[in-house]
Amino acid sequence: MTNVSRRSLVAGATAAGAALGALGSSIPTASAAPGVAWPAVKRPTDLSRIVWWSAAELATAIRQRKVSCVEVMTAYLDHIDQINPQVNAIVALRPRADLLAEAAEKDRLLDAGDYQGWMHGFPQAVKDLANVKGMPTSLGFFSAAPPAAADSLIVERVRAAGAIFIGKTNTPEFGLGSHTYNNVFGTTLNAYDPSRSAGGSSGGAAVAVALRMLPVADGSDFFGSLRNPPGWNNVLGLRPSYGRVPGLGGEQFVQQGGTEGPIARTAADLALFLDTLAGYDVRAPLSIEQDLPRATTGKGGPSTRGRRVAWMADLGGYLPMEPEVLEVTGAAVDRMRAMGMRVDKVDGLPTAPGFAGNADLWPTWLIFRHWLVGGILKPLYDNAALRAQMKPEAIYEVEGLLTGADGNPAISGIDTWNGSVKRTAMYQAFRTLFETYDYVVLPTAQVFPFDADEHWPSEIQGTPMSSYHRWMEVTAIGTLLGAPTLAMPAGFSHDGLPMGLQVIGRNHDDAGVLELAAAWERETGFVEDHLPPLIAP
Repeated sequence: MTNVSRRSLVAGATAAGAALGALGSSIPTASAAPGVAWPAVKRPTDLSRIVWWSAAELATAIRQRKVSCVEVMTAYLDHIDQINPQVNAIVALRPRADLLAEAAEKDRLLDAGDYQGWMHGFPQAVKDLANVKGMPTSLGFFSAAPPAAADSLIVERVRAAGAIFIGKTNTPEFGLGSHTYNNVFGTTLNAYDPSRSAGGSSGGAAVAVALRMLPVADGSDFFGSLRNPPGWNNVLGLRPSYGRVPGLGGEQFVQQGGTEGPIARTAADLALFLDTLAGYDVRAPLSIEQDLPRATTGKGGPSTRGRRVAWMADLGGYLPMEPEVLEVTGAAVDRMRAMGMRVDKVDGLPTAPGFAGNADLWPTWLIFRHWLVGGILKPLYDNAALRAQMKPEAIYEVEGLLTGADGNPAISGIDTWNGSVKRTAMYQAFRTLFETYDYVVLPTAQVFPFDADEHWPSEIQGTPMSSYHRWMEVTAIGTLLGAPTLAMPAGFSHDGLPMGLQVIGRNHDDAGVLELAAAWERETGFVEDHLPPLIAP
């Protein structure tokens, strides 16, 4: 790790010297995580209540020695044992004895004055697409994967911040599709209705955070995977600006689709965890080198009054949507108006020379998706034995690249070039739009959580869906822009199912969308006031 920057090692954590001086009864200082308003906590009489703390509260309690790391691990494992069998969010859970031994070692470090970072002693499960040294990575496909030889980059950073890795969070096969099921671990179920889909591909992560089985969770997002699952489970997710959270492995210059990011229950926790995951790394040449501006997410955060919002809804009827999705998200946008934000209805994507707006969205997306995902999966597809085990969605992406899909021909080099030119024009159109607006807002999905036994919605309001992901077209916009895109709760259907809002910010303005998340949290209290039935009193 000699080439990792200082920020890569300790982002969101305490430098060793500051940690030594701040142990004892004091709350973590600004040097532990600049600009953080650390909350005050008291030791609970009932230690099972530990899991109800926010991540910031948990960090303070551990640092101040209000609870031990062993007590924290015990509370979380007891809660997981009770709740997880009903939803299957956390998989490959490690033995309790091993985890308690690691927690005891974290306590011994504290006794010696060695505080590793704000996540010291946190139980952490990593999405099962990322490597954790010594643990298998199934990708939702390989049932007998060998233990990983090294940590992924984000796991390096989380480990440096002091976390204990307890297992993995479930994901669909290869992370494809916004419904978390696979033949290795089965299906993850919705936190608010276990008969429904949790979304995907970060479904296990979102459900685990919603049900207080993890303080925070990592996820990844190519096509809404840090947006749809949080939206369907009433928590927060952030697809960061591309390059904000770099990844290692594989091709580094073309793969500008997927990115990892945080899931949390509060805006402060989302910002803290993003700060840990983010930062330049010389091994990732397109990673963002400038420091992540600190978002103000506490009670005294900046007002959003006067900020301008472009409410795109269903793009003027272009996107098929369940009527109640528009009803719930429209009511949420009305609350933005009540907060003093200036909201305009914008019925369609902006246009620019070379980008025709709505009509160009899906064709541009298909080229981008087939090219990148098909390229990743082609080596498996070339193996006849593995191809026979791949789900149709994976084969669709490879064959979309090689031979064509949906009536389209195979994708050529000139197709990818023209698609990238069109994507650039789309970015320029939005750049102009953002000269007027601070945020672009859309729903996180076009339907509410569907039956967990379905693979994906075949139609919406009578409009057939041409592919396994066409019903998620609303999330393609943020990905193609490479822009920071927040998922925050919007409200609930008449039968209690959550829906979220996507908030797209200006290029690299991750702090701006986090500040809106904090203001929204203060206004609505959605997460704390609407608990999943599985854990409601």
